[in-house]
Amino acid sequence: MKRGRDELDGDGSEEGRGEQAAPAAAAAGGDSEQERQQQQQPGDGQQPPAQQAEEDDEDDRPLLQSYKMSKSLRKGIECPYLDTISRQNLDFDFEKCCSVTLSGHNVYACLVCGKYFQGRGPNTQAYTHALEAGHHMFMKASNGWLFVAYKLEVEDGRVYCLPDMYQVQDRSLGDIQYVLNPTFTAEDVAKLDTSVSWARALDGTEYMPGLVGLNNMKQNDYANVVVQALIRIHPIRDFFLRPENYKGCTSLLVQRFGELVRKTWNPRAFKGQVSPHEFMQAVMSASGKRFIIDQQSDPVDFLSWLVNTLHHDLTGGKRKKRSVITDCLQGELEVVTLAGTGKAKESAEDVTDRVPFLMLGLDLPAAPLFKDALEKVIIPQVPIFDILKKFDGQTVNEDIKHGRRRFRITKLPRFLVVHVRRFLKNQFFMEKNPTIVNFPVKNLELAACVPVPQGKDGQPAPSKYDLVANLVHEGKAGQGQGTYRVHVHRKVEEQWYEVQDLRVTEVLPQMVALSETYAQVYELKQ
Repeated sequence: MKRGRDELDGDGSEEGRGEQAAPAAAAAGGDSEQERQQQQQPGDGQQPPAQQAEEDDEDDRPLLQSYKMSKSLRKGIECPYLDTISRQNLDFDFEKCCSVTLSGHNVYACLVCGKYFQGRGPNTQAYTHALEAGHHMFMKASNGWLFVAYKLEVEDGRVYCLPDMYQVQDRSLGDIQYVLNPTFTAEDVAKLDTSVSWARALDGTEYMPGLVGLNNMKQNDYANVVVQALIRIHPIRDFFLRPENYKGCTSLLVQRFGELVRKTWNPRAFKGQVSPHEFMQAVMSASGKRFIIDQQSDPVDFLSWLVNTLHHDLTGGKRKKRSVITDCLQGELEVVTLAGTGKAKESAEDVTDRVPFLMLGLDLPAAPLFKDALEKVIIPQVPIFDILKKFDGQTVNEDIKHGRRRFRITKLPRFLVVHVRRFLKNQFFMEKNPTIVNFPVKNLELAACVPVPQGKDGQPAPSKYDLVANLVHEGKAGQGQGTYRVHVHRKVEEQWYEVQDLRVTEVLPQMVALSETYAQVYELKQ
């Protein structure tokens, strides 16, 4: 400050400043010229020590504290990395969890390599992957454990460019967003059974929406055939094709089953097959690992558990409340327990109950023990009408636990599911009954073998059924033995197909009737 005042008091010339500086130098005790230059203000691009220390502290701060997330939105023409997207590498069927941390929260899919990474901010796995691999296009793909799944499905599908942090919107990204979350309007659903439609995958192969193969990850073929059979029931299919029908349901199993149904009917898929990985993960969680991927189970047992669990989750646990499951599959039986047996053991009269059912079990006659004259095993055959007489209300069925009972159908379901009991467990191992059941593919008239209930007009209710799905077991009996396949009817072209995991082939109706049927789904003719 003294120097500044002296400069203001002088005349401003170089000589005046020199004259004033000379006494000051003498008063300093004869400091050398070198020491005097060191005491001057820093120059030549150098910074004061205090300012340099402040900038060093700024560099040492965490990046998250000093970084501001970009909220800019750009069109596709403004993004130089849009053409790096590789659709051949994208697969949204598997569980959406980070490939580094294995976390399912806030997951983004790399649209270049197809891997999943968590987050998109600095110091996250997606951000690091963008810097290391040079992959810049990412799509939000996580569903996670969400309570309002419909709202969060709308948020999924946003595309971001990393590490620049801006969102990209372009019409060319619509096909990827549709594959991630297929959607159907009411008009789309109404056309499924009225027009023959084929679709083409990215590799050029053609596939039929609604009739695509399901990947067998290890031994989940028992679940694949059940899913293929259930999506032939068109009211259940139509219900799960539109997420708004169950947007208030918090069950992960319901959400995953709906996603699987929409993916199997997706006409714009990148490949002609679907992997039920996310659905099986939800099944394992909901069943307490009763049904798992790497161990084969009984498809009838799985079908019974699945429809009951879906009904329970859709109704919020209210047993008497109706759902799309009960509207399609539920019928009613009159069960008469003879006096002195079962629950009527201490009663002098027969006990009559009305019980609902989702599936009917049919008993096969015992297989022959001896071979024929040519030393060949005899494979017996039985008409389905003979084993349906179990429900005529007169045949007495004996059971050690439940006693002697008679059954009569008092209400026919819209879709009749029957189960042929082929497997019998003795004291040592599981036995399989090879009896062939002869059944008509069309016009199964129940009135020909069992009494049918009366309609509202007093006339017999309609009782003609057409087969829509036929589950078949091939191989030996036992845990993990044999394989399962399913015959399904494509109504729009009146053609039968055989589906075994990823293999979908045409089959004649006559061959369907010759198979070792294990379970069947019939549709009532209106």
